[in-house]
Amino acid sequence: MVDTLPGVHGSPTSRLPAPVLVLGAIASVQTGSAIARSVFDETGAMGVTLMRLGFASVLLVAVLRPAPWRWSRDARIAAVVFGLAMASMNISFYQALRTLPLGVAVTAEFLGPLCLALAQTRRVRDLVWVGCAGAGVALLGLRGGSDAPLRGLAFALLAGLFWAGYILASARVGRLVPGTEGLAVALVVASLAALPFGATGVVRVLDQPAVLAVGMLVALLSSVVPYGFELAALRRIPTRVFGVLMSLEPAAAALAGLLVLGQALAARELVALVLVSLASIGITVGRRRTDVPPPPLD
Repeated sequence: MVDTLPGVHGSPTSRLPAPVLVLGAIASVQTGSAIARSVFDETGAMGVTLMRLGFASVLLVAVLRPAPWRWSRDARIAAVVFGLAMASMNISFYQALRTLPLGVAVTAEFLGPLCLALAQTRRVRDLVWVGCAGAGVALLGLRGGSDAPLRGLAFALLAGLFWAGYILASARVGRLVPGTEGLAVALVVASLAALPFGATGVVRVLDQPAVLAVGMLVALLSSVVPYGFELAALRRIPTRVFGVLMSLEPAAAALAGLLVLGQALAARELVALVLVSLASIGITVGRRRTDVPPPPLD
């Protein structure tokens, strides 16, 4: 059953070059985020969050058929923590998208895993990259207008904090649970955590099949497809190369926001995007072989 996941060994995509799979995963998850933003008026940010997590959990549980009752107590606790981190990350990120362009939100969110990587490398020369990333965030904070973008920026930074927690929780689940069953169970936990926040929005569109179809598409593009692609790529590509490619994610988000939502970034925001991406590339290239590898997408 696992071989039916996109990108898993034995599927046609497993024969694609690994860098192509990583770039495809990045494009998929950012396109999914842009499409999710397009239905905020119908479902609200929390409704889209619930649909993404809920549909993805149903799909993966149906494919993987996890049996958590056979796991150790530590494994079950780890999966619950993983799911709560996933829910918190998605809720915060979609709240940020209410007032921020997609490219800006992802750039700010990227600070979470970047700071985690910095904490794990412990090299003095990485202070240069800290300054580079900090300058990028400072530029984002200088946006003019009302305080709504600042609230959105705060949500994006919070999402980045939860993303760092997601990375650590994901690594623990990977050590305790064989295969990919831990992800499916974590998605169920995340869906239940998001239910009180998103239920009203989903109920509002139960009689709108087109909007529900968008929710299913977001689940596929933002969760199922990128995870499958990354799973196949990480079997065949050095983690350092994977990390460099992942550094393109803010740029991919800016492009998806422009093409899908018509969100053109200002010069200041583009400079911030470049600074944060450069910091990520610098940290990744300087990573020792013993450092914790960069995480897959959420």
